[in-house]
Amino acid sequence: MAEGRSYTLVQDRRGMYWDLLLYIPTLIALTSVAIQLWYSGNQNLTYLLVFLTTFIFLIAFNRIAKTRLMLLPSAAVAFSVSRQGVSLRLRNGDEITLAKDVRFFSDMAGKSFGLSGVDLSGKRQQFVFHKGQFESEALFNDAKSALRIFK
Repeated sequence: MAEGRSYTLVQDRRGMYWDLLLYIPTLIALTSVAIQLWYSGNQNLTYLLVFLTTFIFLIAFNRIAKTRLMLLPSAAVAFSVSRQGVSLRLRNGDEITLAKDVRFFSDMAGKSFGLSGVDLSGKRQQFVFHKGQFESEALFNDAKSALRIFK
């Protein structure tokens, strides 16, 4: 990784439980309404709700498996910040260096932040990091302050 401040990420199990508490009731409600509409004869709206349920399920799976638990091969497990850009180590062992158009986005609640940019091959990359992925709140705040140069 590039020289600068380095951060190693850990799984955010607490955040995973919060996400499950958010997504599971939503998916159950959409599925039950779709089933009721199917048997009431409104199949067109049922197809729409099934599509919406599938879409939300994929969003939930990606959020939990990639950002919270870092199980997918494209999940970032460590990153390093320098003036030249941000280097990220992925779960599959690849390293990505965001060198152009690097942007840092912090949420209003201060519990996560996003990072986007163009890597050395010219492909646009986006990553989301949560407070629970850092070993301490101090490391999370340090990472945010190090990335503010890309705001």
